[in-house]
Amino acid sequence: MRYLILGCGWVGEFVANLWLKEGHEVWASTTTAEKYHRLITDGIFAFKQNFDEPLTPAINLPKEFDYILVSVPATNKSTIEDLTKRFLRVSNFLSSLQYSKIIFLSSIGIYPDVSKEIDEDSFEEDELQSKLLLAEKSIGVFPNTHIYRLGGLFGQNRIFAKYFQQKECTTGGQPANFIHLEDVASLISEGFAKPLNNKIYNVVCPHHPLKQDVVEASAQKYGFDLPTAFNNSDSFQKIVKSNRLQNDLNYTFKYESPLDF
Repeated sequence: MRYLILGCGWVGEFVANLWLKEGHEVWASTTTAEKYHRLITDGIFAFKQNFDEPLTPAINLPKEFDYILVSVPATNKSTIEDLTKRFLRVSNFLSSLQYSKIIFLSSIGIYPDVSKEIDEDSFEEDELQSKLLLAEKSIGVFPNTHIYRLGGLFGQNRIFAKYFQQKECTTGGQPANFIHLEDVASLISEGFAKPLNNKIYNVVCPHHPLKQDVVEASAQKYGFDLPTAFNNSDSFQKIVKSNRLQNDLNYTFKYESPLDF
């Protein structure tokens, strides 16, 4: 199989190396010289492309791919105008390629902070975060494209307790809507290999312990200090459900709960 990753960040680099070990051909875009050289060293066909700048033709880039993973971020610090230009360039890039399926990585940050259980159909478009929605709609117009809305990403050196050392935790009373890197990678690969019956999927662990419990569990497991205090001032009870993806792929999570990370 021949894979293309546009915007090869943390998730992209992880899955690229998995696909490489499985014997696939992997192409990936990056914005930095450091990552470019690292990907090349790993055996990945890397090329530099910053979608905030005019497109530059990638040398020897094939025109046909089996699967394309789009992981170009819709960063909140960017303006709507900048994001419009960014995803227009991504769209123009994709328009020149032939492929079987695209998966675009979005975020559950698209949902408002409300106290309820949320699935993919819980909100009208005008209730969703505008920048992420712009990105989803830009890529979603391409045929055979599916959107993965990822929960909070952890795994490898991303450990929840690490981010609260010598700090107060104000979100400990919230349910955790997290996902492990290894499950994300498996769900991407399975999403390419198997039929997907829907356009949009939440990608979140099926269990939602309180964030305070996750902090305490990861601190104990990995030897980090606890926060200076738990002040649960931000305590809305948002729970994002991933039943649709579990059912469509008949998927069993490697990490069903963030307590297991």
